This record gives sequence, C-alpha cells and structure tokens, in this order.
Amino acid sequence: MTEINYSVQYLDTMNSIVNSYSWRIAMLRHIRYLTAVAEHQNFTRAAEALHISQPTLSQQIKQLEKSLDVQLLDRSGRTVRLTDAGETYLRYARRALRELDAGTRAIHDVQDLSRGSLRLAMTPTFTAYIIGPLVERFSTRYPGITLSVQEMTQDRIEAALAEDTLDVGIAFVEAHSSEVHAQALFVETLNLVVGSNHPRAAAQVPMGLQELEQERLVLLSSDFATRRHINRHFHDHGIAPHIAIEADSISAIVEIIRRGQLATVLPEAIAREQLGLHPVELTPAIPHRTAALLRRKGSYMSAASQAFTELASAWS
Repeated sequence: MTEINYSVQYLDTMNSIVNSYSWRIAMLRHIRYLTAVAEHQNFTRAAEALHISQPTLSQQIKQLEKSLDVQLLDRSGRTVRLTDAGETYLRYARRALRELDAGTRAIHDVQDLSRGSLRLAMTPTFTAYIIGPLVERFSTRYPGITLSVQEMTQDRIEAALAEDTLDVGIAFVEAHSSEVHAQALFVETLNLVVGSNHPRAAAQVPMGLQELEQERLVLLSSDFATRRHINRHFHDHGIAPHIAIEADSISAIVEIIRRGQLATVLPEAIAREQLGLHPVELTPAIPHRTAALLRRKGSYMSAASQAFTELASAWS
C-alpha cells in the first residue's frame, strides 16, 4: 500500500509539473499572438504574419481573455485595438518576453567568443570617425562574432535598448531613458571645420563668434543632437549664423567643405580623420560633450558585449 501511495503521489507531482509547464507554454503563445494583433490591428494580417489560420488566432485570443477574465481587444471598429486592460497587460507581457529572449541568448552565449553576435548602433557623427577603427579592431580580434551595425539618433538608440533589439549603443552620456545605463568613453570637441581652399585653412588664431556670422555654413539638420547642441551655443551668445546648406549626411557635408569655401561645425576628430579638412578653434568654445557607451540597465551582457565594451573603453 505504501509503494502504491508513493506511486500515486509521484504521478500527481509529475502531472502538476507537466500541467504547469504546458500552461506556461500556452501563455507565451497567447502573448505572442496578442502582440501580433496589437501591431497589425487586424486578425487576418496578424494570422498571416504568425503563419496560422485566422480562426485559430481568434480562438487563442479568446482563451487568453477567458483565462484573465477581462477583455483585451476592442473589436467593434474597422481596426482591432487594445482596450485599457489590454494596453496594461501587454506592457508587462512584452517586458516578460524581452527577459525570456535575453535568457535564451544567455544560455547559448559562447564565452570563448569563437562565435556569437553583437547588435550595435551609434549616432551619425560617431560613424564618421569611430565606426571604422573600432569595428576593424573588434572584427580582427573576434572574427567569429557577427556584427550588426546601425546608424540612428540617440532617442532611437535608447528606445531600441529598452526594447532589447540592440545590445550596445554609442551616443552621449546625457541618456534620457531611465532604463539606459551610460558609461563615459571620451570627451568630444566641436570646432569650425573648413577645406583647404578656405581663407581660414592655415589660420593659427581662434575665430570669434561674431566673425563666424560672416561665414556661409553647411550644418546638419535640426533632427541631429549635434545641430541642437550647436544651436544652443549660438543662441546663448546671440549669434545668428548664415546657414547656406542643411544636410542629413556627414559624408555629404565633408565633401562640400573639402571642395569649396564653405564652413561647418563638426567634431574636431572628423577633421583629423579626413584629408583636406582643417579645424578652426572657436571662441568662446562650444561646450564639450561626453561620448558614452549605452546599454539597457540590468540587461544580460553577452561575452561579445563585454568584449566590445572593453575594447571601446581602451580605444578611447
């Protein structure tokens, strides 16, 4: 009788474990299905993206709503939208999915760096003088690591880090998101930059801001943090610069300056890296900015992320 009781208890325990595991798997599936419907705002398109039938998707969402005893989706309009309860639930559910995805990457992480991947992004001004040497050194040292490199604004970098679609970002220490950790790398100096044909190319004395008003400038558009930083400095000193050209590309600005007699304001390091460009010190100087390595607070750092962080810190 004792052996029979133990057997029954063992079977009950195993059934409980199996049922709990099955429930967790079902919940993960339901969360992914709800996320798809929320993104597509349509059951048919969501089902196509998930590679399941529309009736199956509808049934699964209804099961989730029944298990939670709440309506998650508003189906009354032409598009399907999350209810207030759905918005709240999905916010926490997405956070759980990010943690699970991070856990999956963690257990498959290769500590000897013989293989792996790294998702990296940086703001446009840094791509002009950091991306080449830094990535070259990393790839040479760790040829088995696949790098994904993107150029984006700091706001987008922080959002991608918070959503766990990015491992590391290089931007500025003034991180806005409470979910982002910033590790200072180096101080960036902004100067006036001219080409070899410009009268100030060989000048040894600083240029005053009043004199700068006479220059025809090529500047980044106001979408860039660098341009906003420059604008604040000009505004603080009552300067109204003559902006002849605005551009969304650092490389375009470099070519315009290199070939003509216009001027720009860019990091001094870009002038040092590019042939035919000459930095001109401004007075009063534009305030320095601190470049930083950004990552999500509390996130798992893979071996590749740690290696890149160490390399970037040493490079600076």
